[in-house]
Amino acid sequence: MKQAGQATEELITATMPLVGHIVREMANRVPSHVSRDDLTSAGLAALVQAAHAFEADRGVPFARYAATRIRGALLDELRSVDWASRSVRRRARDLDECRHRMAATLGRVPTNAEVASALGMSLDEVVANDDDIARAQVLSLQGAPDDALDELLPADGATPEQLLEHKERLTYMVEAVAELPERLRVVVSGYFLEERPMAEIALELGVSESRVSQLRAEALTLLREALHRELSPEMVKPAAKPDGCAARRRESYFAAVSARHAANLVRPAARPSLRPALDATA
Repeated sequence: MKQAGQATEELITATMPLVGHIVREMANRVPSHVSRDDLTSAGLAALVQAAHAFEADRGVPFARYAATRIRGALLDELRSVDWASRSVRRRARDLDECRHRMAATLGRVPTNAEVASALGMSLDEVVANDDDIARAQVLSLQGAPDDALDELLPADGATPEQLLEHKERLTYMVEAVAELPERLRVVVSGYFLEERPMAEIALELGVSESRVSQLRAEALTLLREALHRELSPEMVKPAAKPDGCAARRRESYFAAVSARHAANLVRPAARPSLRPALDATA
């Protein structure tokens, strides 16, 4: 028993640098006010639990097993706090409401400069607020691992029903990303999954960084509404002008997502991944 305990302690000690690596990787994707110390504590606790639960005869390397448990613990820690401050959330709601009003009036998505002028804010303030909210959502797009290891190994937390719901949401997310207009797919792929600088994406598209920020906000709105349409119809807000061009494009997009989902049900694919959806942007 003493030898087993010593082996577990050595396993923990040898793998501790992995916690720091995963914390640094994740901390770069969330707002700066999120405590790195809290993330580290959650990661270390998960490492200890992983070391005690690890079964070498399963043939899975401990580092890989521990990494899955650590990432899961960090996600739980992030979900337990509000990633964006109250002022950021409040301002984001004001921005969303202003964009909806202006879109109904203009018949198109307003630019960030137009929104800033309408609210008496500077353009930099609008872009910074969008950045904070966007980074708070990045783990929603990247939270799923590349393989099914988390479904095969013992873990505390999500129930089978919650895992099924998460898998369904991920499936719809993949389909919704695949049906985005090309420029929006490029922005989603580059900014969220490839972590490319906004300036680089702007150069590729031949537009300004402010325009990339606007495209990103438009893509997130479409993705959110597509998920609501398929999974929570009661949360879908009616279009301000049901017969307008913007409303028709929106309905066409929803229909395309539904059609893709129906086709995938007839022709089942492997476990959902965002990568195939992004390959279409290449």
